[in-house]
Amino acid sequence: MNKFLKGIIFVLLLIAVGIFLYAYINGDIFNKPLSPKDTVEFKLNDLELEVFYNRPSKRDRNIFGGLVAFNKVWRTGANEATTFETNEPLKIGNDYLAAGKYTLWTIPGEETWKVIFNAKQYPWGVNDAMEPMREPEFDAATIEVPVQKIPNFVEQFTIAFDNSTDNLSLTMAWDNVKIAVPLKQ
Repeated sequence: MNKFLKGIIFVLLLIAVGIFLYAYINGDIFNKPLSPKDTVEFKLNDLELEVFYNRPSKRDRNIFGGLVAFNKVWRTGANEATTFETNEPLKIGNDYLAAGKYTLWTIPGEETWKVIFNAKQYPWGVNDAMEPMREPEFDAATIEVPVQKIPNFVEQFTIAFDNSTDNLSLTMAWDNVKIAVPLKQ
């Protein structure tokens, strides 16, 4: 074999070993993640909204009041902190939210949820002790919304925008629970 071909085989071998080591250290890269990343976008006229979040699954677990505690701050998804971005100012409840990027936090309750838009960006949703990283002094807008019980279970946590009745809302659904946060320009 000539030197050039041996060099190519050596490089390919190094790449294969690198992929194997990466997969071994970081888990199986060929399996679907348990809480995949997702981005939801909404555009209407000049308004552009975007939510980035990780989508945990129910997987036969007790979600609200179990995995997600009642009356405690939740990072609203899994892994990285959920972000909400708007290019226009919005009215959320009695608060005005300036154009910008926010982290989205919730405090789920049995009857109502408190939804919090926080002006600080956090690299991860929780610290090493699995406590939410939210700092309340950076809360830019909060609203309390009622819980809607839904007849069909939602397996994977889902955030969406609903403008079906010309009343824009940010919705969140998981298990047998749904909430809707009204958004006004």
